[in-house]
Amino acid sequence: MKISAQDYEHICVLTVSGEFGADDLDVFDRVVDERLAAGARHMLLDCENLEFIDSAGLERLLDLRDRLGAQSGQVCLVCPDEHVAQILELTRLDRAFPAHPSVEAAVRSVR
Repeated sequence: MKISAQDYEHICVLTVSGEFGADDLDVFDRVVDERLAAGARHMLLDCENLEFIDSAGLERLLDLRDRLGAQSGQVCLVCPDEHVAQILELTRLDRAFPAHPSVEAAVRSVR
């Protein structure tokens, strides 16, 4: 998995690509912790180039949702790839994470 972050005040856009699985949890946690320490309250995951997410990745997203929810923040997905969208639908997690067609739409939803 490749991950990069861009901050916009209290909103962080995490761009993830490739596959998000158990081997990527440490990198994901480090980036998230850095962004939260810098003041991010909302995380927008740009998933346009995320090809796959396994159960460990899904669990980490749920943990992040709970963590941000405790601070009145939220996790939103941006442009989930069709395979990722299908995984979310099959696990019924599509209801847990609002999805938006663009970063701009996701930013508007959390402002």
